[in-house]
Amino acid sequence: MTQPVRVAILFSARGSNMQELAHHLAKPSVGGEFVLAITNRPAAGGIEFCKAQAVPCAVIDHKDYETRAGFEAEMQKALDEADVELICAAGFMRLLTADFVTRWHDRIINIHPSLLPAYKGLDTHARVLADGGKEHGCSVHYMRAEMDDGPVIVQKRVPVLAGDTPEILAARVLKQEHIAYPEALDIVIKTLEKP
Repeated sequence: MTQPVRVAILFSARGSNMQELAHHLAKPSVGGEFVLAITNRPAAGGIEFCKAQAVPCAVIDHKDYETRAGFEAEMQKALDEADVELICAAGFMRLLTADFVTRWHDRIINIHPSLLPAYKGLDTHARVLADGGKEHGCSVHYMRAEMDDGPVIVQKRVPVLAGDTPEILAARVLKQEHIAYPEALDIVIKTLEKP
């Protein structure tokens, strides 16, 4: 019997991907345990979900710190105290420093609403539509120091349809995000499982 991999989830808003991951990690067949959530926004909607699930949620407001290093040091302290082994960034709207990402090499994963390496950064749905793209989707990848960079673990594709708006396309992609992230989590957990 292997010990479950201890997972932290970082989020900044309603935490819909966090909620999908939490439900997935609650399954006995999944070799991970959701031990900590961290948000950088005191008003994030996902905090209520954490309370309802009795999952510790550290609210670490980046505005309280003069430097990114100070903010990340507080995050690292919370991660260390919870003995976290794997971090899932799920709609976490802060760029992390190279030092932090390197410390968690191959133990921090992220989801991005595009078919990486295309459309790194923000407003991916509007940019795909503006370019007349025929296909869009989402990628779960190992995080690297460069934004939205790193080896892709899982991608899901959706067609771009006539009449799509950024909002309609975003909703179609989000459904695939909720499938892709648990799939990727399973793959990564298998690489970290220990006797």
